[in-house]
Amino acid sequence: MQYRTFGRTGWQVSEIAFGGWQIGGDWGRVDDEDSIRTLHHAFSQGVNFVDTAELYGSGHSEDVVGRAVRQWTGSRIYVATKIQPVVWPDPDDDHPQMRGRYPRWYLRAGVDAALRRLRTERIDLLQLHSWMPAGLHELDWLEALNELRLEGKVDRVGVSLRDYRPGEGADLARLGLADSIQVVFNLFEQRPADQLFPAGLATDTAFIARVPFDSGSLIGHWTPQTYDRWEPGSVPHTLFRGDRFTQTLQRVEKLKKICAPHYPTLAEAAMRYTLSSPEVKTVIPGMASTSDVEANVAYSDGVPFPDELRQQLRSHVWPRNFYK
Repeated sequence: MQYRTFGRTGWQVSEIAFGGWQIGGDWGRVDDEDSIRTLHHAFSQGVNFVDTAELYGSGHSEDVVGRAVRQWTGSRIYVATKIQPVVWPDPDDDHPQMRGRYPRWYLRAGVDAALRRLRTERIDLLQLHSWMPAGLHELDWLEALNELRLEGKVDRVGVSLRDYRPGEGADLARLGLADSIQVVFNLFEQRPADQLFPAGLATDTAFIARVPFDSGSLIGHWTPQTYDRWEPGSVPHTLFRGDRFTQTLQRVEKLKKICAPHYPTLAEAAMRYTLSSPEVKTVIPGMASTSDVEANVAYSDGVPFPDELRQQLRSHVWPRNFYK
């Protein structure tokens, strides 16, 4: 496992981390004991960073992560969680208000609840699950978080950018108001490398790359029958509804042909692309089994990504928000 310095925190974190959405149960049925075994296997392979959230299974992911870390007797594990706003902004609103989304009373109650579920006295990294650029001027969220840090309930603070809006984090990165910024970054969504990542260099902001496999499509194992096998109401069944699945599958097949001369699987190309940006300090793929862990940690070997392939992939940028 390769490790990277997590910005100005100084933490040495595994470049492959554990994304905890799936173990919350929103992607289909899960067995908590299996999830804990998977987490422990990841820890034994050098993974030392876990990303979860209040949203994932209404706190269930946090609870499972808390149990797994509590039972773990090995090296230090960093846990990052996220708290959602009182009201989510309209995904089509280009200028949503930030003030009042994370009021003091709400953040305090949310942090206390997360501490209980995670079975810890301090959250390593607390992230706002939705960031709005108005937060650069409407600072009630920062005042409340600073109080929680001074009380020892929160160590570091980060934000998670709205889906497919990487530009909304550029000024935040320049000012360094958050220790980390989480953003969608993958073969379809390459734009963070253009403006967002350079914006954080001077402030040493740590970037967390989420959705490296585009919610599963970039693993490359879909067939025309895959959609019908998903549990109705699950996250993938909802995300890729209607003609979205067919659109995505067609684009995936094109990517496979481009990447085939360089990598045996599209999944390897996808993960190695995301890892190839040094500004990315960790990538958080979802891992539902020990075999998922094995497949992902195998890509952490420091091998550079081919420049020729990177240039070819530029024409396949496809930002779209299927989360709405």
